[in-house]
Amino acid sequence: MKPTDISAPDYFHKVVDCQWACPAHTPVPEYIRLIAEGRYSDAYMINWRSNVFPGILGRTCDRPCEPACRRGRVEETPVAICRLKRVAADFKDDVKDRMPKLAAKNGKRIAIVGGGPASLTVARDLAPLGYHCTVFDSDPKAGGMMRTQIPKFRLPDSVIDEETDYILDLGIEFKGGTRIDSLKKLLTENYDAVFVGSGAPRGRELEIPGRKEAAKNIHIGIDWLSSVSFEHVSKIGKRVIVLGGGNTAMDCCRTARRLGGEDVKVIVRSGFEEMKASPWEKEDALHEDIPILNFMVPVAFTHDNGKLTGVTFQKVKAEYDASGKRSLVPSGEPDQTIECDDVLVAVGQENAFPWVERDCGIEFDKWDMPKVDAKTMGSTNPKVFFGGDAAFGPKNIIWAVAHGHDAALSIHKLLSGEDITERPLPEVQISSQKMGIHEWSYDNDISGDKRYKVPHRDKVIALKDIRAEVELGYDVKLALGEAQRCLNCDIQTVFAAPLCIECDACVDICPMDCITFTENGEETDLRARLKAPSPHLDQDLYVADGLKTGRVMVKDEDVCLHCGLCAERCPTGAWDMQKYLIDMTHAGTSCQSKARSAA
Repeated sequence: MKPTDISAPDYFHKVVDCQWACPAHTPVPEYIRLIAEGRYSDAYMINWRSNVFPGILGRTCDRPCEPACRRGRVEETPVAICRLKRVAADFKDDVKDRMPKLAAKNGKRIAIVGGGPASLTVARDLAPLGYHCTVFDSDPKAGGMMRTQIPKFRLPDSVIDEETDYILDLGIEFKGGTRIDSLKKLLTENYDAVFVGSGAPRGRELEIPGRKEAAKNIHIGIDWLSSVSFEHVSKIGKRVIVLGGGNTAMDCCRTARRLGGEDVKVIVRSGFEEMKASPWEKEDALHEDIPILNFMVPVAFTHDNGKLTGVTFQKVKAEYDASGKRSLVPSGEPDQTIECDDVLVAVGQENAFPWVERDCGIEFDKWDMPKVDAKTMGSTNPKVFFGGDAAFGPKNIIWAVAHGHDAALSIHKLLSGEDITERPLPEVQISSQKMGIHEWSYDNDISGDKRYKVPHRDKVIALKDIRAEVELGYDVKLALGEAQRCLNCDIQTVFAAPLCIECDACVDICPMDCITFTENGEETDLRARLKAPSPHLDQDLYVADGLKTGRVMVKDEDVCLHCGLCAERCPTGAWDMQKYLIDMTHAGTSCQSKARSAA
């Protein structure tokens, strides 16, 4: 194998699995260390620069970082990365003075359709560079689906107000209560670029017998949640069935419990493990005494003179073909009718673009979605960009933020006369953490603690108040304990072959058997000869040559815990622990770089 080029920007970035998995590439270990030090405002600003909504995401993120967490390789549960993000938001000081200072207006005008996370990210990135950003939203306040579709017992309005105001206070023109009905008309209003972040505003229908006859008590989930959010709906029947297995279904069933639903059931066509809802969302529903029934397909709404009486289900089972593809087939059991007063349909969301004329230069695909470049977020109209759910269909807030960053960069490059397909390389900083022979600038002791549970409000009290936040968040003591579980995987083990005397001290002390000195060879052969064989070709090996014996040092990045014992034990200093800070934000092209110096 060729020696590893550790100077390549992406190499060590991939080793920081949590940051690599985060769509916005938040430097997770860095802000967790700051929390451990009690530097909450600094931790908040590091988050804000990357993911824009730390307080919101600390409560609602889908947590793609946590399955990637290195802690999960030595025990069952990862670090509570998401909930530590909330800690930074809950305990920070006033950070208004840390926000970017506005540049002089550059004369360029940007129209932004929709006031959700993707749109607000675009505005936040471009406004400090002098762009005049106008955000149009049909709702009176900014936030989009964060405000209208996430229940208040999960995400209070005060948190949304605070974090959207940080952005709007950057000189953003927000036109609430203003619906855009024609993109073609908007393009005639002398905007230099248009960003569409209008979300996926339409819930999927369930066209089965009885739908029209019993329509009064059959509600589309996301519309119903919005009506609850705006206090247009304040009650529901005692017996409620929620159809669907995603996070929206979990929000619907838990909301129904708070609005008078005494017997609330979630009924899903898939198996429990195959549900799209996040595991913690399912746990919260079960904790609130909401059963989840699986492998049941709705076939009809039953009714009596226009009044809904129940739902009839066909029971199914999963079968797999030779390739492992699953299909649901009738189980042969009789259909089952479950009585109810109301049904909430949460079987998916769809995009709706009736306001985008098909002759304004934007091509649509066979699914009636705009053709959007996944790297630049540009459409076939060079002035129009898409992001969030409007670009590729329903996903989550953190992906919308990532889309917003990419679109803002493209808009800036477009209006600067640059090629929008050329993306800047990330900024990299690397620095040794050595303070003495066996002393480091960070705490490298590996905590043996299991994941700390987040305190919850008493269930009886929580179910009485639809605005009472259920999760109370970590206090300072719990936050410190959880932060100590982080393995600091951005502190890299860096090897200098000329200093090595091949004494094998590092091999002997390594708790994971991830270091091997051996003869070089082809990758498959080499992986099989390691002290702990490494069959996972998708995980990198760190290979260094230049040893006096002609052998190579091989370290398996997949299982290394970054504990630093190799560097402490090494008698010659061939191993060093170096903090590898990689900034994936687009330096010089957004207010993220301006916020760095403030933080």
